[in-house]
Amino acid sequence: QVALVEFGGGLVQTGGSLRLSCAASGDTFTTYTIGWFRQAPGKGREMIAGVTASGRNTHYADSVKGRFTISRDNAREMVYLEMNSLKPEDTGVYYCAANNARYLLGVPTSPSRYNYWGQGTQVTVSS
Repeated sequence: QVALVEFGGGLVQTGGSLRLSCAASGDTFTTYTIGWFRQAPGKGREMIAGVTASGRNTHYADSVKGRFTISRDNAREMVYLEMNSLKPEDTGVYYCAANNARYLLGVPTSPSRYNYWGQGTQVTVSS
């Protein structure tokens, strides 16, 4: 079992930056791949970034490559998403999620592969 909660969403102008945090509880967190997903109103959840348990492998959606950085601190049971050069199309609810297959070598991109989800945090980027 693992519980996740997100912090750091807010309102920002185009070109601005935000850092999202995901705080975890549960001893198995350090063995799980973690993903950040975005959901816009009326749309499904899309993976924007993911990181394996070791932190050595990451995945980014094409739309955020070069602008967003995912990282994790297993000792503190935290995962971060640094978002720079924000655009209006980045707007949505951002969710932190965990895949409970231990020590995956890659990052699954389908929401159905993730077993535990946070409550979400709203990010709004104004034009």
